[in-house]
Amino acid sequence: MKALVIEDTVTSATLICQMLGKMGLDTVRARDGRSGIEAFERERPDLVLLDVIMPDLDGFQVARRLRAIEQGVDWTPIIFLSARASDDDLAQGIDAGGDDYLVKPVSEKVLGAKVAAMRRIVRMREVLLRTTRKLDEANRELARRNAIDGLTGIANRGRFDEVLDHEWRRASRSGLPISLLFIDVDEFKAFNDGHGHLPGDECLKDLAGLLEQSLRRPSDLVARYGGEEFAVILPETAGEGAASVADSVMRAVREAAIPHGFSSVSPFLTISIGIATAVPERGDERGSEILLTLADEALYKAKRAGRNRVVQAD
Repeated sequence: MKALVIEDTVTSATLICQMLGKMGLDTVRARDGRSGIEAFERERPDLVLLDVIMPDLDGFQVARRLRAIEQGVDWTPIIFLSARASDDDLAQGIDAGGDDYLVKPVSEKVLGAKVAAMRRIVRMREVLLRTTRKLDEANRELARRNAIDGLTGIANRGRFDEVLDHEWRRASRSGLPISLLFIDVDEFKAFNDGHGHLPGDECLKDLAGLLEQSLRRPSDLVARYGGEEFAVILPETAGEGAASVADSVMRAVREAAIPHGFSSVSPFLTISIGIATAVPERGDERGSEILLTLADEALYKAKRAGRNRVVQAD
């Protein structure tokens, strides 16, 4: 541990540093409040012993400034040193941010007990911080897993719903368009029945990868909507831009040439896409259901028209 001793009396500071040295602590000395604050920022000690009565800033003022530097994120034990020992002095020291109060002249045995107690508190705090960090990491990982589709590794339906609601609200404030793509694998049941469910799962994984590669911006989101259905959210995207993304997706699937020996559409895997675009009215925070309905209807039209095509909602 490193201790910062802020004490304007040379004899007292020397004696305290000698005591601390016997306890195995490294010491840094400061002669007044301002140099003590500078040393605190520079050295980042594990413990501060702080005289109350000093010529420039008194110990209570210094303690408040040290706590302001830490901003509640860090915590360094502060032990006040003073010849005054009234209840009011003790209460004022604790209120200023101190953790303990020693009366001068300082007893080596009492100082050793106080330092030992502060060491225990520091260790307990370190354990608590490590545990908290591990818990935070576990919670973040749990949240990430809860937002990911287990098969394809892309966003799941729950994450899709959250992002669509957020982007719709944002569009209602900005007055910018938002587009949605609904994508369905053509005759996927026949693929599963003919090729087997494991190849079917691999097919969905490959398609998810193709969809992600076709997106152009970090704000775009591709999600598995359910079964063999996928959805793409395109914030700040008008109909023309959404159609361009859909064309890129169709081209990527076509170039991948995934065999589908049980399709009436093509010897290779094909998809159908429905597109819907809207500019929400200002203040409309719950109208995303309309966009979903329009995209679903456009997808149904694409399927009914023979599949392997893109249909854009009016």
